[in-house]
Amino acid sequence: MSHKYLFILPFFLVVIFSMPMLAQEDTLTIIGRAIQEVEVTARVEQPTDTHTSISGEELNQQNTGQNLPYLLSNTPSLVVMSDDGLGIGYTYFRLRGTDHTRINMTVNDVPLNDSESQTVFWVNMTDMAGSLSSINVQRGVGTSTNGSSAFGASINMETLPTREMLNDERKAHVELRFNGGMYNTFREMVKAEVSLPKNFRLEARLSKVNSDGFLYRASSDLFSYHTSLGYYTNKTVVALSAFGGSEKTYMAWDGVSANDLLRDRRYNPAGEYTDKDGNTAYYPNQNDNYRQQHYQLHVMQRISTKWKFNGTLHYTHGAGYYEQMKGGKKYSSYNLDNYSETDADGNVYKYYKDSKDNLYEYTNFIRQKHMNNHFYGLVFAFDYRSEAADLSIGGAGNHYLGDHWGLLHDDLHDAVNEWEYYRNDAEKVDANIYAKANWRVINQAQRKLTLYGDLQYRFVHYHMKGINDEDELLPMDILRNYHFFNPKAGITYQDHGHQAYFNFAIANREPARSNFKESGENNVPLPERLYDYELGYSYTGSKWHAGLNLYYMDYKNQLVLTGKYSDTGAYLTKNVDKSYRMGAELTGGYRPAEWFEWGLSLTVSRSRIINYTDWVATYDLDTEKELDQTEVNFGNVQIAFSPAVTFSNMFTFTYAGFRADIQTNVVSKQYLDNTMSEEAVLKPYTVTNLTLQYTLPVLEKYCSITLLGQVNNLFNSAYESNGGNWLGIYTNGTDSYRYYSPWYYAQAGINVHAGFVVKF
Repeated sequence: MSHKYLFILPFFLVVIFSMPMLAQEDTLTIIGRAIQEVEVTARVEQPTDTHTSISGEELNQQNTGQNLPYLLSNTPSLVVMSDDGLGIGYTYFRLRGTDHTRINMTVNDVPLNDSESQTVFWVNMTDMAGSLSSINVQRGVGTSTNGSSAFGASINMETLPTREMLNDERKAHVELRFNGGMYNTFREMVKAEVSLPKNFRLEARLSKVNSDGFLYRASSDLFSYHTSLGYYTNKTVVALSAFGGSEKTYMAWDGVSANDLLRDRRYNPAGEYTDKDGNTAYYPNQNDNYRQQHYQLHVMQRISTKWKFNGTLHYTHGAGYYEQMKGGKKYSSYNLDNYSETDADGNVYKYYKDSKDNLYEYTNFIRQKHMNNHFYGLVFAFDYRSEAADLSIGGAGNHYLGDHWGLLHDDLHDAVNEWEYYRNDAEKVDANIYAKANWRVINQAQRKLTLYGDLQYRFVHYHMKGINDEDELLPMDILRNYHFFNPKAGITYQDHGHQAYFNFAIANREPARSNFKESGENNVPLPERLYDYELGYSYTGSKWHAGLNLYYMDYKNQLVLTGKYSDTGAYLTKNVDKSYRMGAELTGGYRPAEWFEWGLSLTVSRSRIINYTDWVATYDLDTEKELDQTEVNFGNVQIAFSPAVTFSNMFTFTYAGFRADIQTNVVSKQYLDNTMSEEAVLKPYTVTNLTLQYTLPVLEKYCSITLLGQVNNLFNSAYESNGGNWLGIYTNGTDSYRYYSPWYYAQAGINVHAGFVVKF
């Protein structure tokens, strides 16, 4: 049996144990009483309008297998994008123009961002939304959390059951979901929850998602699982969770030119090479392969009527590789040349000589880049709650070990020659301790004045050594220790539905692995600092609510995207001395009747780098020979990938088992680099999605059957959600011009999906 299918076993345990438990009449009643004493999660947060809380049920209303960022696309200031054009394969998002590597993400307060790349790869845990009980999106720095600092937002996901879930009168329930759609996209999910004797609760989920992708060969074969066994009494909760998955995706990282888009929007150049007969071919194994497992042990103990303890031990293991064809590469570029010749002019030519004395300078290489990593640690908090104040004292200690190596072989020989052409490893220690509190100076039924304070100290040790996997394959030995102090403070006033607040926060952040690798020893990236100011007002009435949040984010040494990217599709960055993001976020909702609800959000923003300077590749205009780089000052410029306007609108209709959601997202123009050139932009776009659901009025005593349909990009908008740019200067000494070479990631036009949900 394949290793990944071993994770099916917990689901069968659920089914087996559920049969005799159906007769237990008092199990959930006991759990219901327990959860009123010990809450599964507890947070000290300043009450503001800068965060969005979504229940798991609400999150899954439109879930047909797209990765989690697409399910959050109604969040203010959030923009989603994907490589495959459907949101099934590699999927990303930006919030307030800040990319996902700089957004803190946790699951049950355990860091989810990879310690080195500082990103979350959703393909490793497809259909994660199917196991979430709730999710909280906090824009801005927010409150202290574990892991890397939030430089645009923090997202905390919970898989442990809420109080409402534990008070559910059902002894057990099973949920089956299936949907299929265009581009051979299919999602199958089975989920079960059951109450066991002695206050135990068992949950399990299995998901399988497959798609050919909108782009040619941008296929995805994704599997994920989640299991949880919990024990609940009136003072103690102990829960063991395991979740993860595996993925195999064909690469769609490269992007295409504007001309390619006009010729064929589905064109994917990944794996393209010229074979021995001179024909264009595509390497069939241009795949990314990875698997990841997460294990968490949670303990929540009521110490007294006001104090309780939360602690989590966690371990994550990830391993995999990607394989790709690199056509027309020199042996010398991988240090594999073992023979050289010098001509009469002194030019040196380097070759690879095989066992038969054949000389080769170029070949089509097939390479694999491997990684194997371990991440483990402890997260803890002591929480105090009273009528006057909430206090949380906590922290975390985490240790990461990562190995990276590359294997290489050519396609010229019958007997494959394989070389290990680089190897490096990394260690990272990340520890923090914090104290945060809410003090309700005024605490009346409809009127409150709350002061918020939050102090965090964070220590980071990072050591990376070995051979760099970049083209020059140079040795590297990077050792950095960081000490960060992150204070936060705020004040909130509430009175009969009105709320006004102000908060200020300082966040510090270390560079990521890619920042070190691609900067070189002479240009080591600096840590960043952010001063975040948030001022807002909101009102909640019986039928409508509205809020306005003003933010100003002042950066020191911000690492901004340059528009360039590495051979793995990772965007390259550089420090800029002074930059800022500022904006106004308007949110609102109106429910005039039980059958209709209207929600919207609008963000108007301005993001600027002050006095931006960059080095640009320069070439001789006649010979195209590369010259020394040219330093260019572009002045005050808009930060790349930072739209000035984002807008989201949602209409929801419900009536007699029928539900319809009409969601529209508008994103204004985005520059592909920091030069503000109109030759390198993402055009503004509008996308509307329609979701229809109907719950059949049959067999209600035994099960619930819901039919669903989804039409994405209802009006067939031809748009690109992401891209990049290469800038060069061509000169003959007197005249010169800038050459822009942008590339884009096309998204699917109208695509239709349909399926059903059965709940027992």
